[in-house]
Amino acid sequence: MAVERAVHYRVSMPSATVPHITACELVDRYEALLIDAYGVLITHDGALPGAAELVGHLNGTNKPFFIVTNDASRSPVRSAERYQGLGLSIEVDQIITSGLLLKRHFSDHQLVGARCVVLGTPDSHEYVRNAGGQIVDLATAEDADAVIACDERGFDVMPGLDRVLSLLFRRIDEGVPITLIVPNPDLIYPACTGQYGFTAGALALIFEGALEQRYPDRDDLRFIRLGKPHPPIFEEARRRSGTDHMVMIGDQLATDIRGAARYGIDSALVTTGLTRIDADGEPAHGYPVDARPTYVLDSLRIG
Repeated sequence: MAVERAVHYRVSMPSATVPHITACELVDRYEALLIDAYGVLITHDGALPGAAELVGHLNGTNKPFFIVTNDASRSPVRSAERYQGLGLSIEVDQIITSGLLLKRHFSDHQLVGARCVVLGTPDSHEYVRNAGGQIVDLATAEDADAVIACDERGFDVMPGLDRVLSLLFRRIDEGVPITLIVPNPDLIYPACTGQYGFTAGALALIFEGALEQRYPDRDDLRFIRLGKPHPPIFEEARRRSGTDHMVMIGDQLATDIRGAARYGIDSALVTTGLTRIDADGEPAHGYPVDARPTYVLDSLRIG
């Protein structure tokens, strides 16, 4: 089984430099803005420079905007409280998380009532309950219909991964189907200045590597990925905004920028997160062919 890796196909021919744009120009040019959270608006250190100014301007001009985040560890209510505590006036209905996508996915794939082992925080468990899943205690799990990897926090990681791996092997050896879902496909995120962390997408890759080793002839033992760069989260943003004329502001090429390109909308890459670029707006080795942003955004400040 070929496990999905974070492999980027680089631009092989010189191409035009990605133009720089200001936050004010983005606001004027698009009917709605989609904004990533970590590395764009906030880190663990707090709000990033210009974040409060941009959010205040958007609210003051009644420009529709939505926080589109792969986070499945915090509910929209808890996220809104956190943003507001950092001086960002963002309401619950302006937040679209990958965890929210579970409800539609469970409904569309006959998973309502499924027994689910959940890796993540209490809010991660609540996402699964709201989707119709029945939570199976990880500490005593002997049987389950699905494993939902929401976050790397909220459980004792290595013993928890070992228990889930043993459960998967047992279920598969018995010939019993089991569904694997990771709402957040991100591998890493910028925690704060100079500090980075792994996310749930990295856990999914660990399991997929182990499953490939034990079952090399099985190509169906893969996690279903719901968040960016996959369409469901952009479809929800389209539904809420009521327009296709959106722009995605993000810091990750593999999720924010690639997702926008796949969905057919423009994107703006900020320079405050994971992707490091030079003065010409180019990463050291060029952009992946399917994740070239429309613009580079140097600052969120208005003016």
